[in-house]
Amino acid sequence: MTIGFTEDTRSSRHHRRRTRPPARFDLSLSENPFPPLPSVLRAVNQALAQANRYPEFLPRELPENIARHIGVRGDQVVVGSGATGVAMQIMQSLTFDGAEIVAGTPTFDGYPIMAEMVGMTLVAVPLDAAGNQDLSATRRAIDKRTAIVVVCRPHNPTGTVVSSGELKSFLSAVPDRVTVILDEAYAEFLGPEDRVDTLALLRKHSNLLVLRTFSKAYGLAGLRIGYAYGRRELVERVRRLQLPFGVSAGAVAAVSASYAAQPELAARIRHITEEREALRNALLACGHPVPRSHANFLYLPGPGVATVLRRARIAAKAYPDGSARIAVGDREAGRAVLEAVAGLR
Repeated sequence: MTIGFTEDTRSSRHHRRRTRPPARFDLSLSENPFPPLPSVLRAVNQALAQANRYPEFLPRELPENIARHIGVRGDQVVVGSGATGVAMQIMQSLTFDGAEIVAGTPTFDGYPIMAEMVGMTLVAVPLDAAGNQDLSATRRAIDKRTAIVVVCRPHNPTGTVVSSGELKSFLSAVPDRVTVILDEAYAEFLGPEDRVDTLALLRKHSNLLVLRTFSKAYGLAGLRIGYAYGRRELVERVRRLQLPFGVSAGAVAAVSASYAAQPELAARIRHITEEREALRNALLACGHPVPRSHANFLYLPGPGVATVLRRARIAAKAYPDGSARIAVGDREAGRAVLEAVAGLR
């Protein structure tokens, strides 16, 4: 299977917006199709009853709660407005005059946008023919101007996963002065065989930050809860840019309730991954070379895919070569996608 990739790395703010009919299905943001669990909604509503009160000036309860869950100290966790907000804090805290950020491209839209905002240059490393991040080429792209390197695992938008061995070799080759963001926004969708021991990696690599979110598997995108963890010294540097009153009491309540509801959340993740595999198999049967995804989305290589989805009033994340990324988990939406693209091959 060979996939062609082209990427416009300009900020999406430069792209003209066009008025279009409302979409039947919005699959453009890799959102969880399920609303928050009832127990999580109850916890958030209880917190909102005290919404006349400010939350903590600087967050302590939420980092401590997350730290206990993942097995680190509270001072090793920094929280923010989604993984995007935390990534922005990281970039702001580590930038310098002429700084560069290196990432496999295409990548999450936020990285080129935030790079522009903080004055960093994004160095785009093309994915390989199968949609994988090329870590050898990424290593070669690092130079004296490199401040940050991003490795997405699973990768956004293809859903592919670099192997544990590749990741370990790469981390050992990156200079200590360069911070590596291991973006695990979709890590909860990984099978046990594909997971890595991030705590072991952190013990070995002082320049590593693991970035995660409650937006995807936990279905809390609207509450904007993200976090990163790493060595205390590096996290403390990022924490200096913590926004006062920046984490709501509702977010704190939602995380505690979500951790208490792990069995229900695991069932939802199983449903999403089963729907993902069923849709991918159907697309493969129609001749679409869809990469195996380890996230809650599928990447449909172009040309023409983004166009036919748009004409079918299915909102998807479109790429310049006509490819598209779609969220999965909604069976009716999956059938609509299959019907829309069936005639392209």
